[in-house]
Amino acid sequence: MPRVTFEHIVKRFGAVTVLDGLNLTVEDGDFLVLLGPSGCGKTTLLNLLAGLLDVTSGRIMIGDRDVTELDPKDRGLAMVFQSYALYPTKTVEGNLRFGLSARKLPRDEVEARVKWASDLLQIGPLMGRKPAELSGGQRQRVAIGRALVKHADVLLFDEPLSNLDAKLRTEMRLEIKKLHDTLKPTVVYVTHDQIEAMTMATHIAIMSGGAIQQFGTPDEVYEHPANLFVAGFIGSPAMNLTPGRYVTAGGTPYAEFPDGARIDLTAYPFATSPVEGAAIAVGMRPEHFVLDRAQVPPGHTAFDLTVRMVERTGSDALIAVSFANDQLFVRAEPDRAAKTRAGETVPVQYPTAKLNLFDAQSGRRL
Repeated sequence: MPRVTFEHIVKRFGAVTVLDGLNLTVEDGDFLVLLGPSGCGKTTLLNLLAGLLDVTSGRIMIGDRDVTELDPKDRGLAMVFQSYALYPTKTVEGNLRFGLSARKLPRDEVEARVKWASDLLQIGPLMGRKPAELSGGQRQRVAIGRALVKHADVLLFDEPLSNLDAKLRTEMRLEIKKLHDTLKPTVVYVTHDQIEAMTMATHIAIMSGGAIQQFGTPDEVYEHPANLFVAGFIGSPAMNLTPGRYVTAGGTPYAEFPDGARIDLTAYPFATSPVEGAAIAVGMRPEHFVLDRAQVPPGHTAFDLTVRMVERTGSDALIAVSFANDQLFVRAEPDRAAKTRAGETVPVQYPTAKLNLFDAQSGRRL
């Protein structure tokens, strides 16, 4: 399968610039997720690739072909829409066949492709039904099958799971990921759901304001967010972000908070060093806290913090604690959380290497 390249893409709607000089490469066989909030430009970028919108300026390459001015049918793409976009008067088999019939393929070839897709997606028993007789998950399988039978170079998905309930979304995530692992197509997938992105993507492009804020693997964007937007967007619950300032004392760097508390930053892997007294934001993931003071290993900072409330969700629990005139969330074992009460003091420690520091003015990672 070919790589997809966006070169200096600009898209304007009248006086409104939605994308401004965007550059992005999707490697051969990659599963790229365009992730971001509503209005960030991710669906616009997908529609530009599909040929459903015209590029204001820039170039889109699929392999060695410049497809910027080509009609959608000539780009070698297949797309799965949020609304499924099935023909209501046709059966499942009719929906799978329709695109192939328009290409005037030999009958044997059409039969082989339809059977291959139906077997792969396990929709053989549904071939005689119409869309109205199918569940949401079954309709989504048919929509994916209609894309697969085209044997397209690149598969596009536009928020395909947003109309499904939580259980079906989980099932379909697994189905789509298994499909990619089996067929190895180049995939561009749009979603605002970070769980979909983290579980399916080989790479994620996080977008905001029509620009790519960070491009990387799921682990990279989670463990090392490039800026405050990514840090606050990725993670459920979100990363704790506490304002402070960078200070040094006796040659040792510290993050100092408004209440006077400090965290020793000696073990922090600085990319760029801030100036003395610079305003910073300190990011701490809830799951990286350790509820223990019996042993404080090197590179950890220990605190005694007051519990504000406890949230239990069965298999998981969060403890909200007061810290530096702010509130932090600490992930805890359900059994531990069940014994914790609001108002009591709990011992916590945090590894310095797991901290995320950001310049408060630019938002960039330090």
